[in-house]
Amino acid sequence: MRDRFLRSMIMVAIAAAAVSAVITVSVTQTSGAPAPAQPTRPATVGGKPNFSGIWQANNEANWDLQAHAALPAAVTQPGIYAYDYARVPAAPVLALGAAGAVPGSLGVVQGDGQIPYKPEALATKKENADHWIDRDPELKCYLPGIPRAMYMPFPFQITQSTNKIHVAYEFSNTARTIHLDKVEGPPDDAWMGHSVGRWEGNTLVVEVTNFNDRTWFDRAGNYHSDALHLTERFTLMSPDVILYEVTIEDPKVYTRPWRISMPLYRRMEPNMQLLEFRCNEFAEEFMYGNLRKQQLVKHWEGDTMSVDITRKVPPGDSFYQWYGR
Repeated sequence: MRDRFLRSMIMVAIAAAAVSAVITVSVTQTSGAPAPAQPTRPATVGGKPNFSGIWQANNEANWDLQAHAALPAAVTQPGIYAYDYARVPAAPVLALGAAGAVPGSLGVVQGDGQIPYKPEALATKKENADHWIDRDPELKCYLPGIPRAMYMPFPFQITQSTNKIHVAYEFSNTARTIHLDKVEGPPDDAWMGHSVGRWEGNTLVVEVTNFNDRTWFDRAGNYHSDALHLTERFTLMSPDVILYEVTIEDPKVYTRPWRISMPLYRRMEPNMQLLEFRCNEFAEEFMYGNLRKQQLVKHWEGDTMSVDITRKVPPGDSFYQWYGR
């Protein structure tokens, strides 16, 4: 009797396992949507790695290249206590709350993590940070420059041929061409510089020169002069990850060359494309609202605060200098 009972229980367990397996397979087949097919891409172009695709950085470098703790805002003022960690958001960004805060970061500057400014240049960098709203070219929708365009929180698209590589950036609808053949230099310095590439094995090396001095590296006020010289290195870590490294030289601002490094990730959405971000029109009121005869933006009323705005025109040549910073 006991043996029959044990055999009966074993048969029940086997039957239950078989039914469970059938149900699992059925659920997997009916509810598990197949992964979207990715478009096929040739692995190489002219025998070299193919970087074509849409890419984006996933880090906090656009806030500050260097390691930093989280901050309550990009622009702060003294709080109750006279310590840096006790500063509070300044009036222009107070209403943004946590959305206006700066995320912390381990930084992307290699070596000791420090940008080797000359003493007088470091003072300018700190002044830039204190006047972020007035000076950051990003807020004015100026072209972002290199390398900043590579790690802003916007995607960019690489289109590769055998002798040219075109890079289109979503921010401000800007672009640059990396020349793999011999070309003449530009007639003048440029926001995005002049890019000339070569191959070292499977690594794309790009020398970028002929910059103007009007772009920043991040929102922390890190900057350069018109003597900036970049050496970029693009290396595929996998079909969907690029190791992006940049050696930065500028004898007018830094005591020695220094380097940043980060991965860039392929955007994998099947319908991914660059969308328009023509921020010129978004920045129009910020840039030129003080020139209106009748001020448009005067007052904002919220549940916990009201904000009155008085626009002003910088006196004399300061008006023109503001646009040149």
